[in-house]
Amino acid sequence: MILLAVLFLCFISSYSASVKGHTTGLSLNNDRLYKLTYSTEVFLDRGKGKQQDSVGYRISSNVDVVLLWRNPDGDDDQLIQITMKDVNVENVNEQRGEKNIFKGKNPPKVIRKENLEALQRPVLLHLVHGKIKEFYSYPNEPVAIENLKRGLASLFQMQLSSGTTNEVDISGDCKVTYQAHQDKVTKIKTLDSCKIERSGFTTSNQILGVTSKASSVTTYKIEDSFVIAVFAEETHAFRMNFLQTIAGNIVSKQKLELKTTEAGPSLRPGKQVAAIIKAVDSEYRALPIVGQDFQSECKGCPSLAEHWQSTRKHLQPDNLSKAEAVRSFLAFIQHLRTAKREEILQILKAESKEVLPQLVDAVTSAQTSDSLDAILDFLDFKSDSSVILQERFLYACGFASHPDEELLRALISKFKGSFGSNDIRETVMIIIGALVRKLCQNEGCKLKAVVEAKKLILGGLERAEKKEDTMMYLLALKNALLPEGIPLLLECAEAGEGPVSHLAATALQRYDVRFITDEVKKTLSRIYHQNRKVHEKTVRTTAATIILHNNPSYMEVKNILLSIGELPKEMNKYMLAVVQDILRFEMPASKMVRRVLKEMVAHNYDRFSKSGSSSAYTGYIERAPHSTSTYSLDILYSGSGILRRSNLNIFQYIGKAHLHSSQVVIEAQGLEALIAATPDEGEENLDSYAGMSAILFDVQLRPVTFFNGYSDLMSKMLSASSDPVSVVKGLILLVDHSQELQLQSGLKANMDVQGGLAIDISGAMEFSLWYRESKTRVKNRVALAIIGSITVDSSFVKAGLEISAETEAGLEFISTVQFSQYPFLVCMQMDKDGAPFRQFETKYERLSTGRAYVSRRRKESRIAGSELPLHQENSDMCNVVFAPEPESNSGGWF
Repeated sequence: MILLAVLFLCFISSYSASVKGHTTGLSLNNDRLYKLTYSTEVFLDRGKGKQQDSVGYRISSNVDVVLLWRNPDGDDDQLIQITMKDVNVENVNEQRGEKNIFKGKNPPKVIRKENLEALQRPVLLHLVHGKIKEFYSYPNEPVAIENLKRGLASLFQMQLSSGTTNEVDISGDCKVTYQAHQDKVTKIKTLDSCKIERSGFTTSNQILGVTSKASSVTTYKIEDSFVIAVFAEETHAFRMNFLQTIAGNIVSKQKLELKTTEAGPSLRPGKQVAAIIKAVDSEYRALPIVGQDFQSECKGCPSLAEHWQSTRKHLQPDNLSKAEAVRSFLAFIQHLRTAKREEILQILKAESKEVLPQLVDAVTSAQTSDSLDAILDFLDFKSDSSVILQERFLYACGFASHPDEELLRALISKFKGSFGSNDIRETVMIIIGALVRKLCQNEGCKLKAVVEAKKLILGGLERAEKKEDTMMYLLALKNALLPEGIPLLLECAEAGEGPVSHLAATALQRYDVRFITDEVKKTLSRIYHQNRKVHEKTVRTTAATIILHNNPSYMEVKNILLSIGELPKEMNKYMLAVVQDILRFEMPASKMVRRVLKEMVAHNYDRFSKSGSSSAYTGYIERAPHSTSTYSLDILYSGSGILRRSNLNIFQYIGKAHLHSSQVVIEAQGLEALIAATPDEGEENLDSYAGMSAILFDVQLRPVTFFNGYSDLMSKMLSASSDPVSVVKGLILLVDHSQELQLQSGLKANMDVQGGLAIDISGAMEFSLWYRESKTRVKNRVALAIIGSITVDSSFVKAGLEISAETEAGLEFISTVQFSQYPFLVCMQMDKDGAPFRQFETKYERLSTGRAYVSRRRKESRIAGSELPLHQENSDMCNVVFAPEPESNSGGWF
């Protein structure tokens, strides 16, 4: 299309004069008819540049251009007429042969008669100083057809001198740069700058996000002072950040060539362009030159209910461990996004209880106003009979890929109402915190609902009178990560008791390094060194870990190292393991630690030979050139050998960006009385308690309690089974990127990447007085599917490319402790199951009449299972005490 603009330059018999003097843009010669050939073609591929592997199509035509009117007061004010003739559509891949969907089809059959007639009706373009002032066409023409003519007309906008400016054309209001040379003019359009109304969204986290790039270059070729050809190329490419095999590329090329000039109609006299247009045809209307959105008609498409009937069998509870369940989940979300509230509500009300939780996941993940209205109408938060559905809805809100103010406002309104379950009330507040953080990441911190939510969290924490309310608001703040909440967290960490103090400290642990200032670290140092009051080991070790992982000073590191040897036995061992892990894994603080260790007072045998079973270990799950996955496990025991805290974390890194993929923390306290042991300092009056807390994809979930209180403990010990307790279970929309593109040729393109997973994280804690043994299990099971697609649509022919990958995987951590003697024996194992990895590619070209070409390819491999190292001390002890699992060959007692 840009080609056309250049061609028009060629059409000036006095072009050399216009370059030297009176015109700043395109100018046509009087009384001439310019005959051109024009083609636009589009290729879709995976970015490998092989035409034989691509799909797409070409639209070609002849074009007649005439000058209807020139303002007698200035040559740079013109009205031109553009007419497409002899339109044809064909395949771009010459190797298609018998599979060519256009073979044997004439243009009226492919384009449809009414579309072809509209496409060949002329348009008028009013140019002033080479820029488009108005675009005139006939009203009520199909939008897709009108866009093709807009794309052609936009090529006539250009300038002959070098420079950067803003232009409005089919792509929107865009920044363009012209580079004028002796034999050519190059126009570079910065597509990222184009302002145009198009739907789209993306995931805010860079790890789960998509990188897209776009470019547009048009070259006007000049020979003997005439433009003889225009070549334009526009590209759009995407690549998923953490799985780079999910990638696609759109290349749109245009070519315009001047063939001949003939005698044409005479100029119409007059000074007002409006009168000229009315005289040409009173039916002409001024329309925006910017491309308009359209949706292709879907004739005979199934209804939402019909889609659901074909989907629901894959979402039965027994099928959730399969990647096919995730694929069905993702596909159904796309249908939900075009559905109305009444349709969605009807399906929700008719579904059985086995599949209803999965349906709630999908409806919530659709993230449209209709889907939100439907699910809020369906759920009754005043009832305790649908707690599972309410929880699934709330967690799906927390994992929302692109939440809006409407969703946050709805949850705030629900929180102010009444609840049938106090657990759901707590979860609502916790998820409000997660939404606040996501909206702030998308520059929405000043939205009214966000401001209200901040006041609700911070004000609630300040005024909370019950311990349960304090914990609820702390969990919300742990999700929101409000900088203004740090003073409150420090106060709770230092002055709070037991779980409150520990939760406040773990909330501080999630803040970025820039917020852990010297003042924050002073408070944390007081907590660790117990300058003002006695604290539990869990609080002290968390405070020390925060200091060591946030640019510690020389004296901060030295004081922590000097404390080792003066701490309770297991805390000594734990802090020593943390320091050694920093050195072994080359963490940022390792240089400062090595510097301090040069002093004999900090680095000596007495300090570094402390015995115990507590541990801290960090390792790699995967290391690749563009990304890294790490795991870390730290375990802290009481002096009597009972688990105090185990903390398993998995992080994903790409460059400087990171994602806290998961964290599972199992905590226990106050169990010493069961084995007649003496509690450690500061833990004499703790109630018996065990529970589990989880973070999943940067969202803190509501903790789960195994037992609370001595009577509850004894009751559950007598009736206990080894069945795990579920922390989170469901379908999650993990990756969600949708981009609608207006190609400058007039075609509509879409780039979409959706990724989801079915997940089940569970944990269990077994405790045997008879065998004086405790065991904890954390089990992660996931089925993952990611689908990336690109399409280009002209309304009468559509080409598409879909790339997808899927897997089913598992990760299990088992920790067993025998505390019949000291030092007690510990066996830790973490197994990563072997997993299949399947990749699919589907390419197609499809006419609106139904005729199609489809090509499918599949590739499958297997990722080997492994047992990840946790600690290397006394690794042979594991086999002495317990026989390992069949698939395990490492792990150790120490």
